Amino acid sequence: MAKFKVKDLKLAEQGKLKIQWAESRMPVLAALRAKYKKTKPFKGFKIAGCLHVTKETAVLIKTFIDAGAELSWSGCNPLSTQDDVAAALAKDGVSIYAWHGMNTKEFYWCIDRTLDFKPHLTLDDGADLIFTVHKKYKNLIPNIIGGTEETTTGVHRLRKMAEKGALKYPVFAVNDMITKWDFDNVYGTGQSSIDGILRATSVLIAGKNFVVAGYGHCGSGVANKAKGLGANTIITEVKPTAALKGTLEGHEVMKMDEAAKTGDIFITATGVKDVITGKHFQNMKDGAIVCNTGHYDCEINITDLEKLKKSKRTIRPNCEEYTLKNGNRIYLLAKGRLVNLSAAEGHPSEVMDMSFANQFNAQLALVNSYKSGKKYSIDVHKLPDSMDQDIAGVKLSTMGMKIDKLTKEQIMYNDDFSAGT
Repeated sequence: MAKFKVKDLKLAEQGKLKIQWAESRMPVLAALRAKYKKTKPFKGFKIAGCLHVTKETAVLIKTFIDAGAELSWSGCNPLSTQDDVAAALAKDGVSIYAWHGMNTKEFYWCIDRTLDFKPHLTLDDGADLIFTVHKKYKNLIPNIIGGTEETTTGVHRLRKMAEKGALKYPVFAVNDMITKWDFDNVYGTGQSSIDGILRATSVLIAGKNFVVAGYGHCGSGVANKAKGLGANTIITEVKPTAALKGTLEGHEVMKMDEAAKTGDIFITATGVKDVITGKHFQNMKDGAIVCNTGHYDCEINITDLEKLKKSKRTIRPNCEEYTLKNGNRIYLLAKGRLVNLSAAEGHPSEVMDMSFANQFNAQLALVNSYKSGKKYSIDVHKLPDSMDQDIAGVKLSTMGMKIDKLTKEQIMYNDDFSAGT
């Protein structure tokens, strides 16, 4: 029997329905399942996964299982696990260690358990699993073929590891695929972050001064969704090109010190610590809402907020009211963790379909390289552009859309460097 620890197995039936809903909206993964169900390319290979336990992740897990893999799984965020989905997976025989509301010690205990069966591959969102292997389980590294990383923050940290020679096995940067970050990060984060804010507060977005810290793929997605709902959008940035892009796309740009005085809703999407600190809380309006959609909860300095408070109470699910010593009230959502996964359900299934197809293909590339005897070098690798086009092509076909193809003459023209005016 599979080993597991989840909140409550009685939630399994509800989770099963959620998974079935996601399956009906993830045709790219369905195509991969159909393609590899008979050949089972992952047979004999063990995958340790550390990724948000959502209905979409469950579809990815089932795809791996149908392709022959053995898995052990944990959530990559203490507040993002959907307990009913975790229960459904456990009841179906998946070794899973995840529940909503775990503390830091429990979080890493769960990661430890996924490594008990000595995996050949790791699958990450944020790189906590990879870091745990490198810090605590170096003895497992000779057995590991490689890993994959889902998110911007994790890829950034892994590239720093590789630069310093600290990375000990190859990793694919799934996040860097066009069919991941131009869709999941932009449209997924944009919609699901707004969804989380609305579920936690039920406020009207229209007319609010909506401050987005960071105008990368995720931040731009949030800002443009908020603007579409009628908000007055303000961007804070440290990168001139990103700030300029935000300006030309219709957002006001200012420093956080100034934005703090005028904002009604604040959301961080930077991957950097201490974006909103004590001095900003002190300057905020009474009733300001503060949340985060970056991977880690360090973007908002909650320690500073605690020091400034006169009192605190939970006023709604995922919404804590901090009354400051100056009398103003600040509303912190989802304890500063990912608001889209802690207060809502994460990205829609349709967009995660492509992201998780990339995860599957990246893991398969590692397995195939091992089988062929041509292992990848120890580095952070990018998947080929052709894979992006294949995934996008399948997605378009499932949506009933067709696109043009270059003619032979057009291909020849593109390759002819001698052609001029």
